[in-house]
This record gives sequence, C-alpha cells and structure tokens, in this order.
Amino acid sequence: MPRRHMIMTGADGAALRAALRELRTKLEVPEEFPAPVLAEAERAVRSPRLPDFDATDIPFFTIDPPTSRDLDQAMHLAKRPSGGYRVHYAIADVAAYVSPGGALDAEAHRRVTTLYFPDEKVPLHPAVLSEGAASLLPDQTCPALLWRLDLDAEGRPESTDVRRALVRSRAKLDYDGVQKAIDAGTAEEPLALLKDIGRLREALEAERGGISLNVPEQEIVEHEGSYSLAYRAPLPADGWNAQISLMTGMAAAELMLAAGTGILRTLPTAPDGAVGRLRRAAKALRIEWPHHVPYAELVRGLDPHRPAHAAFLQECTALLRGAGYTVFTGGRTPDPVLHAAVAAPYAHCTAPLRRLVDRYTGELCVAAVAGIEPPGWALEALDALPKEMSDGARLANSAERESVDLVEAALLKDRVGETFEATVIDVKDREPLVGTVHLEDPAVIGRVESTTELPLGERITVRLTEADPGRAKVLFAPV
Repeated sequence: MPRRHMIMTGADGAALRAALRELRTKLEVPEEFPAPVLAEAERAVRSPRLPDFDATDIPFFTIDPPTSRDLDQAMHLAKRPSGGYRVHYAIADVAAYVSPGGALDAEAHRRVTTLYFPDEKVPLHPAVLSEGAASLLPDQTCPALLWRLDLDAEGRPESTDVRRALVRSRAKLDYDGVQKAIDAGTAEEPLALLKDIGRLREALEAERGGISLNVPEQEIVEHEGSYSLAYRAPLPADGWNAQISLMTGMAAAELMLAAGTGILRTLPTAPDGAVGRLRRAAKALRIEWPHHVPYAELVRGLDPHRPAHAAFLQECTALLRGAGYTVFTGGRTPDPVLHAAVAAPYAHCTAPLRRLVDRYTGELCVAAVAGIEPPGWALEALDALPKEMSDGARLANSAERESVDLVEAALLKDRVGETFEATVIDVKDREPLVGTVHLEDPAVIGRVESTTELPLGERITVRLTEADPGRAKVLFAPV
C-alpha cells in the first residue's frame, strides 16, 4: 500500500508537473503502449471470450472516485430469506480480452501494475480495455468473474461461489454520494446494506486482530506559484466498501488453500523497531499511546479528519513493508500463509485492471470452485509472479516516494530559512548526526543534518536549509 495517495487540483502547477515528467523519465516509466499492443487490444475489444452464464438481471452498482473509469468491481447486496446476507461481487474479467503469450499479455507482465503520480496515472492496460470494454461501466454488458458470498447474521461467510458471467452495472456511485444517501436514510436496500455488512465485517476484523488503515488522500493545491497540502479523510463508506473487497480476498485465499494451488498476499509481523518508530511519530504528533494499548486498538481510535491523526496514519503504512506473494502447488502448505494486517490468509483478486496478479488469482479460484485443473497458462506463470510483482511494487513505491519528495519540496520552496517545531523520529545507526524529523505543521517528513548527535524522540527546532523541487528533497538543520 502506498504511503500517500495524491492528486493534483487547482492551477496547472507547471514547475511541479515538469519535475514529475522528469521523474518518470528517470524511473524509465513505460508511458506509451507499443503499436502492436494497441492493435491487439482493439481486436480483443471486437471479439472477447464471452461466458454462457447471464447475470445481467442483477442490478449491480459501482463505488469509485467521480472521475474514475477503470472500474474493477461492482456489487449487489441483499438480505437472505433465511437470515444473513448475500453479496454478489463482480470483478472485471481481463482474461476475456488478454490472450496468454500475446502482445497484451507481454506488456502487462512488463508493466505489472498501474502507477499513480500526482498529475497522472500510467495504466497497466490500454485505455480501450481498462477504461472501456473491460471496465464495469454503467449500462455496459461486460464479462466478469461473479463472486457470490452468502453470510450469516454476523457477517461470517457460509458459502462461496465464483464463476464467469455476463454482468451489467446500473449505476456509477461515488463515496460522497453514497455516504450522504446512507446517512440521510434515502439509500435503497442494496446500497443501504453496505453499512450493515461493512460494520459487521469491521467487527470481525477487530475480533481476529486485523487492522485497516483509513489513510487520507493528500491533495496538492497550487496558489499563485506556491503549494499547500490538504487531506481528504476517508469516509465510513470508504471503509465499508473496502471490507467487501477484503472479504473477497480472504475467500479467494481459502478457495486456493483448499484446492492446494494458489498465490497468497502475505505480510510478516512488524519488527519491534518499526513499532518503536511509530511510537516516536505519535509523540511528535502529540498522540497519546499508552504502552498497554495495542497498535490495532490505537489506530481504530484515530480520527482521519484531524491533521495530526491523518499524518500518523500515513506513517502507519510503514508496517506494511515486507509484504510479498507466496506461491504453493501440489497441495503443500504455503509458508508464510498469513497477512499480518488482515490477520488471516488473503489474496489479491479484486483489481485485475490495475494489478497483474489478480488475473491469475481469479483464474485459479474459478478452477477451484469448478473442481478442475487451472489452465496451463496460469500455472506456468505462477513461479515468476512473486518477483514480477515485487519489481513492479518497487517501481510503484519509488514513484510514490519520490513524488512525495517533489511535492514537499514544492510546498516549502519559498520557506527556506524559516524555523519549524519538529521531533526527531529516526537517527541513522552509523551516522548519529543524520536523521529524520517530523514537522508538526505542515505535516512534512524530512532529512536533518546536525553538527552534534541528534536526540532521538526529542522535540527540537529546525531551520529549513534546502527545498528544491528540481532536486526532489528537503533538508533541515537544528537551530
């Protein structure tokens, strides 16, 4: 998970945009699709592999940001006559368009994941697919992997099914509109149930010791050549929607484990040092964290609308480092098997338009439910996927991290020489004069270089000595 989700709003921000273009060049980001890939995508749109099962009678809806067009998921929620709930969750069927070994497939393996920059995104698949024929746009009949999860009254899965089907979304909803409709009591039952099921799943998450980070989205707003930061705190509806996806990923993991073949998303338990760094960040932001309070309990009590809590939630994503993929075949038990943040086996399967591995996970799950061997192309790719996904994640993290550096430098470029209150949250073991400080206002994290040993965990006053968007760094020195 990225540390920050950023979007550009306001004026053009020409200087920052130019620096971001240079960053993409430096990272060798593949922005343009080769002509053979585009040609194959056009052919695939004209003749997709369509399933026989027709589920277009189910009135699906999607929930995404207003400007999004790469819609991976659509849902329909209902109460079961016998009690509990039925969740229909449609996932875009990318395999209906991408032929194994073709130009599209090869390009997807080269790109691995959609990359997000503050000013644009670099997609995994050509727009004619990802924002067109394969996307679950409203009033468009699409091939999909149709999940059906029957839940009991407490939100626990009782049965799971997934198969290929034709689906048709009826409405493209956004988070703000969903939240307002649910809060006002005007949402119809399929949407109103999102709150009921979402809360039940959140309670089960707390029960098993899992944690979801409601990380705010950071907007960069330009004002006459200078920049400011504003947070969009997640709404409850964001979290309820995420719980549906999370539940499906857990169901996918269980299907593959039962079948003996699959690929899991795994995460080790965070080392003590990472938690210690978070404690220093909490101190910097004046967030009380008694030693007897577990990390998950603290996070669940934070309010992302509060700037200090929002900044702390950004730092909590550091505990997600070390996540990877575990492949298992031949019925053997995978090691590791758990995702520490989910506190259960988990798999990526709900974002195939934007993430390569999800296409393969979906294929394995369809085969598991049908009781058949997965197709050869899916099995043959498994062993290479963890490294491919790791390399793709490394590029995505570099793009995100260096974008943050650029934005923070742009934010502070006119404030060189000013002083700020900060806390030393990190000191290099071999360089005790070099470390990291966390500013209170604005919520910036930057390198500090001192002439004396830095006091780890202590509040100090620092002076901004450098902030050059062209260099993509900010630098502080103790006063």
